[in-house]
This record gives sequence, C-alpha cells and structure tokens, in this order.
Amino acid sequence: MLETTGRIAYTEDHELFRDGVRKFCERELVPHLARFDKQGIVDREVWKLAGTAGLLCPGVPETYGGMGVDYRYNAIIDEEISYIGANVGFPLQSNITVDYILHYGTEEQKQRWLPPMVSGDVITAIAMTEPGTGSDLQAIRTTAVRKGDHYVINGSKTYITNGQNADLVILVAKTDPSARAKGISLILVEADRPGFQRGRNLDKIGMDAADTSELFFNDVRVPVENCLGAEGEGFACLMSQLPQERLSIAVLGQACAQRAFDEAVKFTKERKAFGKTVFEFQNTRYELADMYAKLQAGWAHLDWCLLRHVAGKLTTAEASAAKLWHSELQFEICDRALQLHGGAGYMNEYLIARLWRDARVSRIYGGTSEIMKEVIARAL
Repeated sequence: MLETTGRIAYTEDHELFRDGVRKFCERELVPHLARFDKQGIVDREVWKLAGTAGLLCPGVPETYGGMGVDYRYNAIIDEEISYIGANVGFPLQSNITVDYILHYGTEEQKQRWLPPMVSGDVITAIAMTEPGTGSDLQAIRTTAVRKGDHYVINGSKTYITNGQNADLVILVAKTDPSARAKGISLILVEADRPGFQRGRNLDKIGMDAADTSELFFNDVRVPVENCLGAEGEGFACLMSQLPQERLSIAVLGQACAQRAFDEAVKFTKERKAFGKTVFEFQNTRYELADMYAKLQAGWAHLDWCLLRHVAGKLTTAEASAAKLWHSELQFEICDRALQLHGGAGYMNEYLIARLWRDARVSRIYGGTSEIMKEVIARAL
C-alpha cells in the first residue's frame, strides 16, 4: 500500500476518497492486469466501472455529471493506479482531454461530451504526434480545410494513447498551413466518421495494456461546429494545458518509483545469499538508503507542485521541471531496484521487470527530458 503519512497536499476528505480508489483498484484492476497486458488493451467495461466509482474526470462540475473537485483528486487516482502498475488510460481522459472540452468547448459541446466522459461511456484521445513530427507541433502536416460548413481532414497521427478504444479524438490540425502556430486548430472528430481509420495497436517495449495507435484521416468531413475553441488558436490552447499534463506525468512517475523501491526492500529482506539476507549486505542497505532519501525529496516536491497547481500558481517552467525530475527519478529508482533483484529482476513474473519497462517512456512522452530542459532554460 502506498504510504501517505505526512503528506501535506491532502486533507482528510482526500484520504477518504483515496480509500475508495484503493478498493476499486484491488477489486477491478489488480486481478486483471496480466490479462490487460496480454491483450494489449483495457476492457471498455472497466471504464464504465471506473466512471460509476467516480474515478473519471472528477474535476468536471456537477452540472455535467462530475464531482466538481480540485485536481488533487485526480492526483490521488494517478498515484494509486501507478503504484499498482496499472497502465489504464484514465489519466489521459481525466487530466488532459476533458480540460480542453471544459475550458474551450461550447455549451453544446460540453453537454454532449462531458457527461459520457465522466461515466466512461465515451473514451477520448488527443492526436498531436505525427510520423514525422514529435515535439515540434508547429510542423504538423495534418490539415483541416474548410469547405462550406464542414472541415475536410487529411493526414495521419501516431503513438496515440487510447487510440483503439477512443470514441472521440481531439485532433491537432492545420486550418491555415501558411500561418505556423497561428494556423493550428483543435477539431473534435468522432470515431464513426467516414474516412477515419485506426491503424494497428502499436507493439511497445512497455506499458503493454495501454492501447497506442496509428490514426488515419482520409477526407474526413466534420461540421465547423466541431472546432474546439476559436479557429487558429489551437496552439495557444495546447500550451496553456501543458502544465497539468506534465504534472500528471510527474505524479505517475513518483508513485511508480515508490512501488519499485518497496518491491526492492521486500525482495532483499526475503532473498538469502551467503547465509544471510541480501538486505543485510552493506551495499544493499546503502543503495536503499540513497533511494529512500531521493523519494522523500520527491514526495515533498510533488506536494509543493500540487499545492501550487490548485492555487493556480504552477508555471510552465515549474511543471516542466517536475516532469523532468520525477520521470528521471522514476527510471533511476526502477533500474536500481531491478538490480537489487539480481537475475529475478529480469524475469517478467516479477513486478519490478514490468515497472522498469513501463518507466522508460516517461522520459519521452509529454515532452522529452531534452525538451523539458529547453523549456526551463528559456524561462531563466
């Protein structure tokens, strides 16, 4: 169980909510994690169960079916699902896509999409990355050309989380290819539109249960009313939402790192070598002590970030620093914890093997560590 004693970001109400999240995880996720990994996707029914339990989009106002609570409730869900090693797509929906609709959607768009996103009846994705374009969003080539009262969309996207399950895609496209950033718009594309096609569920080195897809748009027609926010302001919308996205990755990384450490402590206290437990060797204890200190600092920093964020004070540079530091810490702790498992750490039957594989992408998605350094440096 994830230890939360001494955390300063949460109140008693938050911890009561955490207890419910833990019970859901133990009941609906833990028994099925191996199956989700094997099939490469999480059952849609699990999304509906999560919605019923209040684990999807808790920040959505009650008017649209949510609980109207602060971001710390999102963080609790993320901490708990990451600690058990569950690669479900809930964080993307609750921390990222829902806020685009909530902040930039028309009332009609909110009424149509927010309630089913909260209930789990609608699963969403956001399509930014293209085969030839990663962090440089201004260089995307997917177009949405206005023809009368419709956009005609052509292009392709890749590495799209929730791509196989998604009912609705927030598409980043060029409505004015000559205008660089000011020519980018966000377009809502329903998955049943003619011309929309899902590619393969991509074969990754980790996060096996998280469906990640190629998406293709071949003369897909959507009404101009599907534009999310003002036409040409998509890039500005994306930039304004990045702090929460990057903070959520930091939250997930810290909780995963803690689980890796806890697994290492447990394993070294049980495994014997040369007549004593591995834990009794000085090198083991010093390794664990060093990791413990870094995790302690990590939790303190994370709580600082959470409090800054709910107060509306977390800057882009601060969120980028959090994403950089916690994702790097995640892989460091997972790697060192695996080493303490010895040969067992290389066996997939041990949780540490999966945590290690899953951790590698955290330094890439949401902006690579190198891009985070560039963002931070620009703010100096």
